Amino acid sequence: MDPTRNPYSPGAGNPPPALVGRDAELETIRIAIERLRRGRFAKSVILTGLRGVGKTVLLQEFRRMGQSRDWVCQPLEAGQGMRFPQAMAELVRKVLLRLSPAQNVADRARRALGVLRSFQMRWNLPDGAGELSMGLDPVPGWADSGLLDEDLAALFTEVGAAARERGKGVLVTVDEVQYLKSKDLAALIVGLHQVNQEQLPFLVVAAGLPSVPALAGEAKSYAERLFNFRWINSLGADDARAALVEPADEEGVVWQPAALDRIVDETRGYPYFLQEFGKQAWDQAEGPAQITASDVATAVPMAVDELDTGFFRVRIDRTTDSERDYLVAMASLGAGPYASGRVASTMGKDTPGVGPVRDKLIKKGLCYAPRWGEIDFTVPLFNDFVRRCLRGPESPVAV
Repeated sequence: MDPTRNPYSPGAGNPPPALVGRDAELETIRIAIERLRRGRFAKSVILTGLRGVGKTVLLQEFRRMGQSRDWVCQPLEAGQGMRFPQAMAELVRKVLLRLSPAQNVADRARRALGVLRSFQMRWNLPDGAGELSMGLDPVPGWADSGLLDEDLAALFTEVGAAARERGKGVLVTVDEVQYLKSKDLAALIVGLHQVNQEQLPFLVVAAGLPSVPALAGEAKSYAERLFNFRWINSLGADDARAALVEPADEEGVVWQPAALDRIVDETRGYPYFLQEFGKQAWDQAEGPAQITASDVATAVPMAVDELDTGFFRVRIDRTTDSERDYLVAMASLGAGPYASGRVASTMGKDTPGVGPVRDKLIKKGLCYAPRWGEIDFTVPLFNDFVRRCLRGPESPVAV
């Protein structure tokens, strides 16, 4: 069929043509925004899940929801090596600019800008406010203590107060939150705690790997009371079918039931994989208005190859030989989670001997610890890829 009409959109953070199976998460954010708009308490939200389940897509949808309610919405993507105070200062600058354009800066926003200047000066950050600064002096005693958690709390409080004065709210989304250093995550939590206590319209929605709840708890013990943690998983069979059927319906194309069943089975309902397999099936279908089981049979190896050379391969390329040996040992045990001791034993080593390798894989975001003494992949179906494409320590990558 015509590839220019192909509705499926595999890619990092690409919104699917049909966002299905996430009604509970969308409702959670709608309620939180509405409660904060009314001056009532609402928890911020952290989405956790494996790669490719649609966390980034949901963050985008949450920002659209906020914007439709006249909120100021600003994204932040955490990353290894990010200077957190500078990232926060730049984020706040952008929020204040949108709350109060330079030609119409309200009194409360002026004060918030002064507090931002204090924060920038204390943390030796560049003054990126430009024309928005308009010669404003810093506000002594605010966001200038040199303690990141206290200073960020002061900054968030001023932003929330400025938003409330303007009859608006602020929604900040933080992606890949697992990459924040513990002290930075702690400061973010303290800042949220302060705005919550003052019931300001300031909401943070973060997304990250399954390790995030434990990291948040380690950063601040009361994190569980500030956040609504939501596990994002693969789609159920009915929702997975709907993710394929609804976009095709818009183009006047139908799926044979057997074709749908094959893709749902192959992808196990993971949203990214559904888009990749759907795209390949569409492109291979002879049509003119139907995707058959035969079309899917032709498309499956092409979709698998596309995932192997893109989605999976980019993660393997960042590993060392010893890390690949560890991944091979994990995958050889079948489906996870895996006992760390058993992985070490499979490698012919003891657990302490491979501990540093295990820790590096966790820091790289390839693995996580579901419980103490366990390890698992953060990427769905990664064990299948490892068995297909990795051979062992003498020749780590199949060619």
